[in-house]
Formats: sequence, structure tokens, C-alpha cells
Amino acid sequence: MKKITYFLFAILFISACSSVKTTQEAINSGDYDKAISLAVKNLRSSKTKKGNQPYIPMLEDAFRKATEKDKSRIKFLKKDGNPENLEGIYNLYQTLDYRQEMIKPLLPLRDMTNGRMAKFRIKDYSSDLITSKNKLTALLYSNVKGLFNSTNKYDYRKAYDELTYIEKINPNYKDTRRLLNDAHAKGTDYVLVSMKNRTRKIIPKRLSKDLLNIDTYGFDDLWTVYHSTKDKDFTYDYGLELTLRDIIISPEQIREKQLVKEKQIKDGWKYLLDKDGNQVIDDKGKKVKVDKMVTVRCELFQFTQFKSAEVVGQVKYKDLATKQLLKTFPIKSKFVFEHNYATYNGDKRALVKSFLDMIILRSVKFPTNEQMVYDAGNDLKQHLKNIIRRNKFRN
Repeated sequence: MKKITYFLFAILFISACSSVKTTQEAINSGDYDKAISLAVKNLRSSKTKKGNQPYIPMLEDAFRKATEKDKSRIKFLKKDGNPENLEGIYNLYQTLDYRQEMIKPLLPLRDMTNGRMAKFRIKDYSSDLITSKNKLTALLYSNVKGLFNSTNKYDYRKAYDELTYIEKINPNYKDTRRLLNDAHAKGTDYVLVSMKNRTRKIIPKRLSKDLLNIDTYGFDDLWTVYHSTKDKDFTYDYGLELTLRDIIISPEQIREKQLVKEKQIKDGWKYLLDKDGNQVIDDKGKKVKVDKMVTVRCELFQFTQFKSAEVVGQVKYKDLATKQLLKTFPIKSKFVFEHNYATYNGDKRALVKSFLDMIILRSVKFPTNEQMVYDAGNDLKQHLKNIIRRNKFRN
């Protein structure tokens, strides 16, 4: 037990030394925030633990160097005077404030090795944060206003992203929320979905309805809206046309196959006889019994009902503004109806379980052509969904 305790202590000691070394290496390489995170994590568990004391001077050192580095960067960015630096300045003030908030729960912090109180220069950055946030917000808002003069949908999508960021850092700034809705509406592509039947066969109405019901496809696309019915209040950018070109339905078939199965099975028992025909006696004076094995035979007549339907078509992507065909995709779906049943003649004990299950069944009514086409169409819907998911209208 003592050996196990010593072994566990040794592992914990090595792990602690490794963590201290990693923290110091982070400081030496200039990764001050990593060093701060490691030190804070260990000190949170216990500020007075002997093994955690090395983290205190390292935390002081890393915090001081990180703060000086960020303040120096802010000073440079302000001096540069480029408006594009405003986001960087705001983010740096956020980092300075967040870093302090990590350390505050540990304060006051005493180094138990020398009794010295750790020193951290804590500053109120609220005014700097508010000032930099307002300047950044004004700049982004001005940029957004400029983007609203564009006819390019990508500019409106960019404006939407900028407005989303403004709403995050400065909620309900001016008319940001209204502009968000406008940017989304102007940046969205509207797609009119249609289907054409070129098969010279009747398509089940419910299949047409299901194929065009884009809401059931589960798309979650911020910038693309699909309509299966034309709405005069919308200007459509693209057309998605599903053209069914052929429907192939096989005749109803019943295939027959005859099998002969034989098996040795246990059929009661008998007394064991020796080579002279005498009954064998065991060491207790009892007659020895053995399984009586017989060979059973069964003829199996297996029937397979078969019918298939295949739907072949094409998906077209069209630019409705230029009337150009953008992309075409072949699409095909097949549905197979197959039902197996069987009859037998002989001893069914010769049959394995799968055949025993089959002889319970009987023939069933073949599905109608309409049902076959509908079932094939359900698979076609999945293929269409995959095409739309993998191929965007606007790259």
C-alpha cells in the first residue's frame, strides 16, 4: 500500500512540475495569455498549496507583460489613425478587461514562500471600451449605408454580417434592426421550383405535391428561399426545374424455384448394440441409450413475386434574369417490389428457419403502377435533395 501511495505521489509531483515548466515556457515564448490561463487554473484549486506557489510570480510576470504589449499595440493603432484599426483597438480593450476579470477572483494573492502580496495593476477600462465601441459602431454603420447603394446581393450579405456584429456589440443602434431585415431581404436568392412531366404517363398527384414541397426537405439556408408556387410579390432570381423523362414499369412476375433439402435429425432413442448385436451395459449395469438419427427429406417450392418501377429525369438550374441554363443534373430512381413465399412436400423438419418462415407466407396482391411510381418518387425526392444540397445556385 505504501508503494502505491508513493507511486501516486510521484506521478502528481511530476505532473505539477510539468505544468509549472509549461507555464514558464509560455511566458518565455511570448504566449502570455496561455501562461495566465494555466496559472489561474492551478491557483483556483488552491491559492495556499505549496506546489502552486511558483504560479504566483509567473502570473504577475505574464499579466504585466501582456498588459504592456496590448497597451503598446493600442497606442500604435491610434497613432496610425487608420479607421480600419478601430475594431482592433476595441478588441484589445476587451482583452485587457477580460484578463483582469480572470484574475480578480484570486485577489488578494499572497506568495506563501516569502509572505509577499502579489501586485497587479487593475484599471477601469469601461470608458475606453465605450469610446472605442461607439467609434467602431459609427464606422461600421457608415460602411453599411454605402453597401446599401449596391445592386450586388453579396454586398447586402456583407452588410447583414456587419449589422449583426453591430447588434452584438451595440444592440438597437439607430435603425440597425430594420436595416438587418432589409439587408436579408435584398441579399436573398428566390428560387421558383417547378416540375414537368415528359413521360407521357400519368404522375400521381401526391407525388407531384411531395416533390415540390420544399419545406419538407429540411434545408436551413439563410440566403436561399424556395417557392413551388409563384408569388407576384417576389422577383425570382433562379428556377429549379425537375423534368421527368421516362417511367419504366416491369410486368408482374412470379418466379419459381424448386429445392430439395435433406437433414439428419434426432428421432427418439435406441439401445446401443455392440458388433455382435448385444446391448451395451455401462459400469453401473445400466443399458446404454443413444440418439436415434434419421434422414428426413423435403421438397421446397419457392415463389418470388417481382415488380419494379424506374423514374428517369433531369434537374435544371436556370438564371431567370438572363434566361440562361446554368447547370443540368441527371436524376434517376428505382423501386423494387419483391415478396417471397413457399410451399413444401415432405418432412419440413429438413428445412432451416428461413425456409420455415417462408412456408408460413402466401402470395400477396401486387402494388398498382401508381403506387410503384409513387414509391420510386420518394427515393427520387432524396436524390433531388442531395443535388440541391451539394450545388448552390450562387457560388
